[in-house]
Amino acid sequence: MRTQYFEYLAPSSIEEAVKMLKEYEEAKILAGGQSLIPLLKTRITVFPYLVSLSSIPGLSYISLDKDKLRLGPMTVVSDIEYSGDLMKRLPVLTEAASQIADPLVRNMGTVGGNVSHADPSNDMPPVMLALRARFTVQGPSGTREIRASDFFVDTFQTAMNHDEILREISVDLPRGRSAGTYVKFKKRAGDFSLGTVALNVVFESGNTVKEAGIAVASLGPKPLEITDAEEYLRGKELNSNAAEHVARIVSERVEPVADYYGDVDFKRRIARAITLEAFRRINVKVG
Repeated sequence: MRTQYFEYLAPSSIEEAVKMLKEYEEAKILAGGQSLIPLLKTRITVFPYLVSLSSIPGLSYISLDKDKLRLGPMTVVSDIEYSGDLMKRLPVLTEAASQIADPLVRNMGTVGGNVSHADPSNDMPPVMLALRARFTVQGPSGTREIRASDFFVDTFQTAMNHDEILREISVDLPRGRSAGTYVKFKKRAGDFSLGTVALNVVFESGNTVKEAGIAVASLGPKPLEITDAEEYLRGKELNSNAAEHVARIVSERVEPVADYYGDVDFKRRIARAITLEAFRRINVKVG
């Protein structure tokens, strides 16, 4: 199905894009278009103006220093997927990137679009929650920073105002030994996921957990950080008992709805299973 008619706007700077959003209240930001354009083709949602970021220089980058990762919003997913430095330092991020749709989508879709679209089945939001990312957004009054825990408000809704644009994503890199993984469950290749979990663990000594980040998606109206599971893990050995306890917490905290793919109990069992698998993979990585 074709999209309904829209006017394509191509600003040359963030400031110009912000002005367009302020002028056209029904406008929508267009990044890579891999989430937005399919939605427009359904005609469930109509935007008469699309403000493209593709002509604005300096929005695509992966910057890593000793303590911090910075991502430009127009960085395509495949650049994250194949970044050797990210594979070593934040494998949960590269694993999630590698599981998004197919190579064509990963070559065109952007990290900024994936998080800003706030689709509850998207892969980057739970990773950003598990990594406690921060989002720098720019609007008419300048820039402000939003924590990942405050960013995802509801289905297709973020904490950004209409006239604000995502300018940068930043993540504090873990100090010391760490491991991360991303598990995604779907019935067939190409299907939407029925449950995903991002797990990132920082160790203080041996297999004792210093800090953990756990977040899920596709199991409720928005991606969800499982904070009580994170708190439980602090100071614990990463063993089978801890994995079982956390898996139970996750299955209880998710907010799935019954649909074509299964009932609520089935989806809670998915939450438990993918959490246990994430722990298994982490234990394999750390030996």
